[in-house]
Amino acid sequence: MVVDFHTHIFPPRVIEKRADLLEKDPCFKTLYSNPKARMATAEDLISSMERDGIDISVVLNIGWSNSELCRETNDYLLESAARYSGRLVAFCMVNPEMNSPFEELERCLKGGARGIGELRPDLQPFDPASEKTVAILELAKRYGLIVLSHASEPVGHLYPGKGQVTPDVLYQLASRFPELCLVFAHWGGGLPFYALMPEVEQALQNVFFDTAATPFLYREAIFGVVCQILGSGKILFGSDFPLIPQARIIRQMGQLDLSREDKERILGQNALHLLKLEQR
Repeated sequence: MVVDFHTHIFPPRVIEKRADLLEKDPCFKTLYSNPKARMATAEDLISSMERDGIDISVVLNIGWSNSELCRETNDYLLESAARYSGRLVAFCMVNPEMNSPFEELERCLKGGARGIGELRPDLQPFDPASEKTVAILELAKRYGLIVLSHASEPVGHLYPGKGQVTPDVLYQLASRFPELCLVFAHWGGGLPFYALMPEVEQALQNVFFDTAATPFLYREAIFGVVCQILGSGKILFGSDFPLIPQARIIRQMGQLDLSREDKERILGQNALHLLKLEQR
C-alpha cells in the first residue's frame, strides 16, 4: 500500500483563470506567478496515481488569505475526495484571519475533511500564537484532525515559496500543542536534526515529517539519517505532486539501504495509521 501524503490539486476554473487570480492572493502569486509552475486537477492526479502505483493521495489546499478562493478550493477538494472515494483524502484550508474561520472549519468537517493544510503562516499571514489560531488548533485537536504545515530551511538556496516557517517556528508550535497531530512538510525544514536534543525529541512525540520535494532539497542520505534519529515511524512519503512526479521519490527510496519494514512504514503504513485507514 502506497500513500502519498502531500499532493496539490485545483479546480479547472482556477487553473484556467490563473493569470487573472495572481493579484488576488499573495500565496497563490508567490507559488504560481511562473507559468512553468505546474498545476493539476483531480483527474490529473488520479492518472498519475494509476501510472505510478499510488493507492491513496492526500490532497492539500494552499495558504489562501482570500476567503472566496479558499472556500472554492476547499469545495473542490471535498468534492474530489467524494468522487474518488477511497483514493483521495481531503485536507482543507482554514486561515484564522479569514472571514468566519470557525464556520468554515465546521463546514469542511461536515464535508469529510480529515485535516487542515498546507498552512503557510508567513504568507497568509497569521500569527501562530494568536487567540484565533489557538482556538482553531484546539478545535482541530478536539475533532481529531491532522494539521499539516509548510516548513522552510533556514539555510540553503532560495526558491519561490520557501518562506520563513523555519524549525524554531515549528518547534514552538509542537511545544504549544503536544496532543495535536502535526505533520511538517519537506522534512520540517531540518527540524528532525535537532531531535538529537532531548527536549526537542520530547516535543516531537506527536509530530511527523513528510518527504515532499526531497530531490530539490536534500541528498538521499536524509532518509537514513532521520530514520536513525527519530525512527522510520515518523516519516511519511509525500511527493508534492505536480511539482514532482510521484514515482520520482519512490524510485529514490528503492535505491536506499533501508530495511523492507522501514520502507513499508514510510510508503504507507504510517499514513494509514494517522488517517485511521485499514491496510488493503
